[in-house]
Amino acid sequence: MSTAVRPVGGSYDPARTTGGGLAAELDRLEAQAALSFPEELRILRELGMGDGATEPGTGTGATEPGTGAGATVLELGAGPGAVTRRLRAALPAGTALIAADIDGELLAHAAGPGVTLLVADGADLPLPDASVDFVLLRYVLQHVPDPAAVLAEARRVLKPGGRVACTEVDSALWGAAEPSYPELAGVHAKMAAAQRADGGDRSIGRRLPRLLRAAGFDEVVLRPFATTNDDHPTDAFAPQLGPQRLEPLVARGVLSLAELALAADRWNRFRSDPDAWVMLLGLTAAATAPAGRGPQETA
Repeated sequence: MSTAVRPVGGSYDPARTTGGGLAAELDRLEAQAALSFPEELRILRELGMGDGATEPGTGTGATEPGTGAGATVLELGAGPGAVTRRLRAALPAGTALIAADIDGELLAHAAGPGVTLLVADGADLPLPDASVDFVLLRYVLQHVPDPAAVLAEARRVLKPGGRVACTEVDSALWGAAEPSYPELAGVHAKMAAAQRADGGDRSIGRRLPRLLRAAGFDEVVLRPFATTNDDHPTDAFAPQLGPQRLEPLVARGVLSLAELALAADRWNRFRSDPDAWVMLLGLTAAATAPAGRGPQETA
């Protein structure tokens, strides 16, 4: 497995996403997948993942295009493989799974049986036209400087009738918590602004359907999903809501030590409250690649 130079551009740097560096980020991503991916997978299955089959060597579906035996699934922006491993377990035997990421060092952690690793830029994939049945982009578009270019490339590699699914956040629709702490609004706003300054967009969730339509996809749908501490321990939400994610912002001068201390205090109050309730909300938009020319072609 070759190692790529850590990419320049975009808002995701695993070494500074959370306090503790890369090792802590790997733990955070694993905890995130354990927390919400069962709900995400339920929606993906409703949207076509796991249905249908492709006849080997023909490129035509035996049923509607899907991700059954003989099909190819591309996880674009797979990172260290927290979701890759869960996809491999959930997909039918005989489904080819490609895990792609621009960061070869990060992607090396995704290595495992039945997974093909591909170090590549999501806007310039070394894959043939119409070679993939399903593309998954999970928490990827919020980090890339040009989401339209990535979606255009996803459409290019999808077979006619193939599907793309994009799972994202929206900073204004993140969820709900009781008790809530309005005094943290400024801290959260600074976090979103820091990602925006790095070329990302934490409000991209609301724009997913329009981005997909603009890229030439058909049959666009949007499905929300929720995860609550009625189903998981409150401490399971710590990697997403706790102060560790804010620590790198102090080092960058975005947040003050006082703001970090405030966030830590409120999180400790929340997690020690037996009546505390939290719901994290995510958004999955899916669409179908039409038959005909790709978005980069003109009449």
